[in-house]
Amino acid sequence: MTDLAAITDRLGLRLSPDALSALLTHATKTKLSPLQIVEAIADAERREREARNLARRQKNATVGSVKALDRFDWNHPRGIDRDLYEQLHGSLDFVRRGENVLLRGQAGVGKTTLAQHLALRALEQGMTVLFATLSSVLADLMRQESIPATERRMRRYVNADLLVLDELGYVPCDARSADLLFHIVSRRHEKRSIVVTTNLAYKQWTTVFRDATCLGALIDRFAQHCHRLDIDADSWRNTDAEKLARPKKPAPRATR
Repeated sequence: MTDLAAITDRLGLRLSPDALSALLTHATKTKLSPLQIVEAIADAERREREARNLARRQKNATVGSVKALDRFDWNHPRGIDRDLYEQLHGSLDFVRRGENVLLRGQAGVGKTTLAQHLALRALEQGMTVLFATLSSVLADLMRQESIPATERRMRRYVNADLLVLDELGYVPCDARSADLLFHIVSRRHEKRSIVVTTNLAYKQWTTVFRDATCLGALIDRFAQHCHRLDIDADSWRNTDAEKLARPKKPAPRATR
């Protein structure tokens, strides 16, 4: 009996033995020519390698687990510019032009999910991506013990084609944190894109970055070339909790 596992191992194939077996079975049933079989194996191997590469890059980008975009209920929000989002997601021209995106709405309305799918789309197109909460980015930079170390770490957040900063507005930041964010935004300005998710309008950012003298300049740079997507909706989590708490109606009695 042919050991497909040994064959795939010797050839350095990423394709699993089960997948190769299924392909060969299909080839036998459909009477593919030897050349067609080789082409089918090569195509399956290419797709497997691309999938593994994407999974590795998604892990390195720290995008995390993502709810399928086709499960996003566009009818749930009272207001959302779906056409704008689909244009941004479909073309990714905003990344190529170094423009920004602001996803704004209260907690639990899907901002992170939509941001994750912008990140995934960019990864699929071969772009470099980094996805992180704003608080984790600032904490990472604040941990560096010297200016040169901070500068080296800063490159991680400056050089990616697309940087997604999730959850601006949930953790207060001091003036030094604001200065670090200002440096990220300034160095990426008109060169590389930033996506920010937040529950706050620009004028409310002062509640997060208290006493930050750079805040006005930071907002000006970020907002200059920015697509704003406001999501007017109730929290999904509250809706789900209400459904669970709602008493179930008793089943109707069977009639004889």
